[in-house]
Formats: sequence, C-alpha cells, structure tokens
Amino acid sequence: MELKKNPKKDLNRNSGMYFVMGLFLVLMLTFIALEWKSFYGYTHVADGTILSELTEEAPPLTFITPPPPPPPPVAPTIIEIAPDDTEIIETMMESTEGGEDVEVIEVNDIPVIEEPDDVSVPFSVIEHVPVFPGCENESDKRACFNKMMQKHIVKNFRYPELEKEMGIQGKVNIMFEIQEDGSIGNVRMRGPNKNLEKEAARIIDKLPKMTPGKQRGNPVRVPFSIPITFKLQ
Repeated sequence: MELKKNPKKDLNRNSGMYFVMGLFLVLMLTFIALEWKSFYGYTHVADGTILSELTEEAPPLTFITPPPPPPPPVAPTIIEIAPDDTEIIETMMESTEGGEDVEVIEVNDIPVIEEPDDVSVPFSVIEHVPVFPGCENESDKRACFNKMMQKHIVKNFRYPELEKEMGIQGKVNIMFEIQEDGSIGNVRMRGPNKNLEKEAARIIDKLPKMTPGKQRGNPVRVPFSIPITFKLQ
C-alpha cells in the first residue's frame, strides 16, 4: 500500500515565501543600521552656553612683541659756504736782516770743530790699497796683495779633524777690515759648519799688520772679503 502526503502538512510548500520574507527583513535591518544617526551629547552651562563634550582645552595665546624699528639715519653735516668778501688774516713775515748797528762776526772768529773721519772705502775702488808685508817694492800692489793673501791661507790652512772624519766640506765666506792703523778687525764669516768658520777666522787672525790704505792721502778702513774652501781629496 503506497503512502500519500497530505498537501496541508507539506513543510516545503511555503519555503520560498519564507526565504523572501527573511531576506527582506535582513535588508531592512541593514538599511536601518546604516542610516542610523547618533548625536554627541552637549553640556548646558548656567549662562546658556552650550559646550560639546568633545571640546578640547584651547592652548593659551602667546603674543610676541616686535623689535623696535631702527633709528633714523643721521643727517649729513651742513657745510656752510663763506661769502667771498670774508676777511682773510695774513701772516706778516718780518725781515731777519740786521740793521747798521748789528755787529757782523768774521768767519775766522767762528770756532770749527773737527770731527774724525770714519770712512770705509772698498778694496776694489780705493786709490792706494793696503800694502801687504813684502809688497812694498811691487808696482802692482793690488795684485801682490791678492797673491800674498792666497799664500798666507795655504800656509796656515788646517782641516778640522772632526769635520775631516765626518766628511764635512764647504765654502766659508769671510769678511774683515784693514783698519786705519793697518791692523785686522771686524771679522765676520758665514759657512756650512761652525768649526769650519772658526778655522777660517783663525787663519785671518794670523794676518800680519799692513800699511793702511789711503783715500785722498788719508788712512781709511778698507773692507776685504775672500772665500776659503774646505774640500777633501
């Protein structure tokens, strides 16, 4: 025997309608939720002012005083132009010439103070060169002087032992003066080594006294310079 369903008891008969109604209800709730507006609360103050609960405390205002303006530029000095008729005071110059009553002093009555001549004449331009001992009878005393100077250096030359061992060489330029009395003075030297300079000065100190050089018949100081070379063989 086949069982038959009662159409009134069929649960699936109105399922489509129920689905549509449920979907409509969900859409309505979603729309209401999206369109719902909420308002912030306000606080009423006694004087009638409405303050929002979200109002933050405003920061205090700070006023900055601007710097004072720069001082005005100084006005230029007014130059006053004097009129052409201004009186000019002239300086009067009086004559210093004596009159007839002024006594004239003779030139011979004025004492003349003679000052010693301190003249230095180079060896190359002096009229009468200093005479080296042994050159008195030579006609060319200048050439004889140079020759005797070379002989004196060779005769008294001595190489310092320390500089010789260390291999120190060089040229010492030495300058001196032949004084008015023929002696040697004002010795100066410049070289690569102190001991070489001392040796050159020792050679010059051994120079003999000479006949002083003369300019216009008067003895004068005569500067002279000569190089002394220290060279190892």
